[in-house]
Amino acid sequence: MIILFTENITPRLSYIATTLFGESIIITDDETNFNSFLGKKINYSSKENIPSDLWITPVTLLQEINIKSQQNECFFWEDLQVFFKTSGTIPFDIFAASFYLITRYEEYNVDYEKDDYGNYHHKNSLAYQESFLKIPLINLWIQKIENIFQLNIQHSTFKIIPTYDIDIAFAYKHHPLYIQVGGILKDIIYCRKSVLDRVLGLLGLKKDPYDLYEWLNELHEKYHLNAIYFFLVAKERSQFDKNSSRKKIKSLIQKIYSQNQIGIHPSFKSNSEKGLLKNEKKYLEEIINRNINKSRQHYLQLKFPITYRSLIQEGITNDYTLGYGTHNGFRTSYCKPFFWYDLENEKKTELVIHPFCFMDANSIFEQNLNSDEALSEMKYYYEQVKSVNGEFSFIMHNHFLTEQEKWKDWRKTYTNFLQQINDLQ
Repeated sequence: MIILFTENITPRLSYIATTLFGESIIITDDETNFNSFLGKKINYSSKENIPSDLWITPVTLLQEINIKSQQNECFFWEDLQVFFKTSGTIPFDIFAASFYLITRYEEYNVDYEKDDYGNYHHKNSLAYQESFLKIPLINLWIQKIENIFQLNIQHSTFKIIPTYDIDIAFAYKHHPLYIQVGGILKDIIYCRKSVLDRVLGLLGLKKDPYDLYEWLNELHEKYHLNAIYFFLVAKERSQFDKNSSRKKIKSLIQKIYSQNQIGIHPSFKSNSEKGLLKNEKKYLEEIINRNINKSRQHYLQLKFPITYRSLIQEGITNDYTLGYGTHNGFRTSYCKPFFWYDLENEKKTELVIHPFCFMDANSIFEQNLNSDEALSEMKYYYEQVKSVNGEFSFIMHNHFLTEQEKWKDWRKTYTNFLQQINDLQ
């Protein structure tokens, strides 16, 4: 066990201390109890003369009850970027800095650059501007402190969680008639080779190219992976919600659920139209006859604190949205699940956040990587997360893993990645 002394126990401090140290930490404002404790001691106060293994003079962030602009001047400690400079055994306030990054404090400022879908752009972040977006910085801080001060911190087991966004379950089948006819006409006008595949697919004479679910299950079984599929079941088709008819993919959802975990992929429209999230979640629950408690936002739509409050209201307990749709990397600078802290209400919630650091669409469209470069990137993030016993949650899309000419190299990249990390186990 580890004991932490502070002159003022606040919700912010309690939250971040238990997030980083788990059940192995005791927080007290009683100096006598702290002095008599037989285990490792952290003095998180301005009192320099208290004997301890680690002394950190706090900055004011964890004592505040509002959200305001913070001065974050970065510098190096033990080869790692740090900020919130202070005095003590280490030169920065690790609790305040971790709280700032994990809660996404900087995203509560409404004046930020947005991506094409209205989301917070990675270029706004301190992690990108100070060049630590590609590492799980908080985990590395904790690892460094544990080694230097011989602290026994409870560690989780390294996990690999492949997740799939099923935005478009089938390429040709189960779409509205006008979409099917329009697709055929476009193929003919532009002399596309796909016209024959489209016609044969619609007639049921050839397997739909996006129907690769059996192949994915074979991969999961071969490499002992427990996958999560997030299904878009929008009630109405719209500009960004183009999945196959939700009535027609019931059997597919049921089949996948029999071998995998299922989550809701709330429609793009559900972020602006009240009641859609409830309807979509209920519809998916009726298909599998089970409660749905996992989610990931379509196009990673995420606005603090509105999105998470909506999910909590609808009974979601685990969300997998937190990452960037503009660049791969660690949006929270952390790679383990954690409870979401509602900054405006100053309280820890029961919503567990599972941050991701890699998405195929980022590699393909945003970073313009070829398949070999993407393979190297996937392995890099895998190794980063594994080195700190984190949770390697990553996003793939079925329509980028097909055997179509355009995507066959990406399909090969994914199989090579799974094979290579399996060899490393």
